[in-house]
Amino acid sequence: MTTGRGTEDRAAERTARRVGGIEVRPVAGHIGAEITGVDLADGLDDDAVAVVRQAVLRWKVVFFRDQRLDHAGHVAFARRFGEPVVLGRRGSVSPPDFPEVETTADRLELGGRFGMEHDEWLQRRRHTLLRGWHCDHGARVDPPAATVLRAETVPPYGGDTTWSNLAAAYAGLSAPVRAFVDGLRAEHRLGVGYQPRPGDDSYLRHLLDHQVASVHPLVRVHPETGERVLFVNGYYVEQIVGVSRPESAALLEMLLEQAVRPEYTVRFRWEPGSVAFWDNRATIHLAPSDNAHLDFPRVMHRVMLTGDVPVGVDGTPSQPLVGTRPGHW
Repeated sequence: MTTGRGTEDRAAERTARRVGGIEVRPVAGHIGAEITGVDLADGLDDDAVAVVRQAVLRWKVVFFRDQRLDHAGHVAFARRFGEPVVLGRRGSVSPPDFPEVETTADRLELGGRFGMEHDEWLQRRRHTLLRGWHCDHGARVDPPAATVLRAETVPPYGGDTTWSNLAAAYAGLSAPVRAFVDGLRAEHRLGVGYQPRPGDDSYLRHLLDHQVASVHPLVRVHPETGERVLFVNGYYVEQIVGVSRPESAALLEMLLEQAVRPEYTVRFRWEPGSVAFWDNRATIHLAPSDNAHLDFPRVMHRVMLTGDVPVGVDGTPSQPLVGTRPGHW
């Protein structure tokens, strides 16, 4: 684990920091900061990139308001921090001329893609309170390092996203539990826990035809900060390796409840032009489910940055099982 910060550092973080006209204002005790004084569409100089990068590493997710990014600007901004992912498959509403951009339009497409109403599809995927919590593409052997999500159209109410700081969650465990989970590994698999429909189920066929699974350390070491991160989520984790299913279920429930304790989270109210930039290696997030019954579109655009293969406390990297190779999307 990294050592604690000094008194001066902690005191400086109690209030907003302003560097070269850019202000970083923390919005919750363990996670989240709002950055002002920067126009992302104008491009960032090296000093601004350094400020934003440090804020993301420290606060895990940062927010920008009232931005005027288009697809090209979105990709250009993301590229200052890494190599954007080019997805092999995207939805039909994603922009064809920008393969790095994935459009998520909850009310426009997802509901009918697999022959289900949107509400039913959500219920079958998120049938427990913890199921919706995830990192992006966590079943891959090399999940994205970061995600930049921008809002185009949002409902007048509802549709907030919540993030949790997995480094703070790990640090909040008692010392004996930290020592225990440091040596464990878990299988992460696409579609874990999905409740199939009776008879023909096209979404189940989709999951089986596009299966992705890896074995990740239950605690990963962050490649930039050196922090130990409780690498769990409710959407991909299949089972802790080397223990029985009942033991695994009990351990995972305890660890997931720890990971999403309210004090480790931040909730963001989207507006058109809002941008969220988060460290996908150190957070999980909860996409909203309170807007599915509302007749309002929610159109978001996402660019992800390529990530590394997670490494555990003992130095052992993650292992691919099926459908995933480092750097191959």
